[in-house]
Amino acid sequence: MQQFQVHRLSIAPMMDWTDRHCRAFHRVLSTRTHLYTEMVTTGAVLHGDRERLLGFDPSEHTVALQLGGSDPVDLAAAARIGADYGYDEINLNVGCPSDRVQSGRFGACLMREPQLVAECMSAMGAAVDIPVTVKCRIGVDDQDPEESLFTLVEHCARAGVTTFIVHARKALLKGLSPKENRDVPPLNYPLVYRLKAGRPDLTIAINGGVGTLEDAVSHLDHVDGVMIGRAAYHTPGILGEADRVIFGEGEACDPFEAVEAYKPYLSRQLSQGVHLAHMTRHMLGLFHGRPGARTWRRILTVESIRPGAGLEVVDQALAAVRRPALTEALA
Repeated sequence: MQQFQVHRLSIAPMMDWTDRHCRAFHRVLSTRTHLYTEMVTTGAVLHGDRERLLGFDPSEHTVALQLGGSDPVDLAAAARIGADYGYDEINLNVGCPSDRVQSGRFGACLMREPQLVAECMSAMGAAVDIPVTVKCRIGVDDQDPEESLFTLVEHCARAGVTTFIVHARKALLKGLSPKENRDVPPLNYPLVYRLKAGRPDLTIAINGGVGTLEDAVSHLDHVDGVMIGRAAYHTPGILGEADRVIFGEGEACDPFEAVEAYKPYLSRQLSQGVHLAHMTRHMLGLFHGRPGARTWRRILTVESIRPGAGLEVVDQALAAVRRPALTEALA
């Protein structure tokens, strides 16, 4: 599959959210949407519990490993490990604005060091046979976004990078929390569109403020791909329409069908000692806006944390949400 098609729709790497259980759930909703891990630092990859950090279910493909770091040697080694684990892409985080990330000299602060980013990407690209990509902001603090974004892309493109996912906001590294940095700096979609127009040879995906598949479709008139974040997590039911709406193939995945399709994964993980709540927390918004959604959330939230909780909790929640749906259908 060509790289621009892989990135036509993707789900953003989100700390504490897009773990392996979340990704496996999203995969049953959409067979084509490209998935990303949470950001993993090079130190964690090189010295931590690799199976816990990097292990994933084969059903997740296509899936990218996002790395955080700024040392070319360490990033190359971590990328090689990620490729050996079977990831389809290695992505470098040049967009996270948190203080902790800045103190480690990675994330959005690297927007100020485009040559270093290019050196990192060159080292990663030489270490693996899979695509290496960049996720970045349009700039930080007082940078001129047109200059900072285009300069970063130019340096990295010369290093062999062909795919960029651009969060169309600045990151303000002083005075704003990571949460505020997702909302407060204004979006500048036209800048990302101009980047694509000026570099038609590159695959450019846009991120930031994308709340619906309709939003994604409108962006696809200007760029190659769209990355959707919190909307996909809080209202995952929208992913059930993605294969049809974004990729023009297949049928919509009904939320009830998605739960049934996820059950074998739940069963396997439960048999390996994974607590039910670690998986069902990603399912809470599945029936958002539908009759019974509140009951669904309550049952999963309360019952999943009980010792020994199993599939019967999911069945109970599913039955509770089916009743109002059936009543509505018969009305």
